[in-house]
Amino acid sequence: MSRRLIVEADGGSRGNPGTAAGGAVVIDPDSGAVLSELGVYVGIATNNVAEYRGMIAGLEAAFARDAEASVHVRMDSKLVVEQMTGRWKVKHPAMKVLAATAGTLIAGRDVTFEWIPRLSNSRADAAANESMDTHASFRRDLDDGLG
Repeated sequence: MSRRLIVEADGGSRGNPGTAAGGAVVIDPDSGAVLSELGVYVGIATNNVAEYRGMIAGLEAAFARDAEASVHVRMDSKLVVEQMTGRWKVKHPAMKVLAATAGTLIAGRDVTFEWIPRLSNSRADAAANESMDTHASFRRDLDDGLG
């Protein structure tokens, strides 16, 4: 059985478009421990672009930890969750590129998506805000004790 990981992802834009960043945390579902936290500074972009960039960065961090992991993505972006599950079409050209990038990343892997309320996504939101505040990307990996 492959390792399970949770990715909580978010994105924000101060103005739409405006200063934007994505954020994500990778969580061990058994212990609840945050294994990685990251922010992706996007520059000037829409909130939806930032949401996708946070999700992609979170998935990349999860698969860097364990390429065979089963990943459950939790986001407060109904648009991204519905598009990634195929229930909604991706119409905007910029979103098509990001959705294709994410699709390539998860192809053949066990990845599921869940919409969660905004208040349940505070860790990823904080990472996105830190990246927007500093105008810089970051990644902090924490030791999970598994080597």
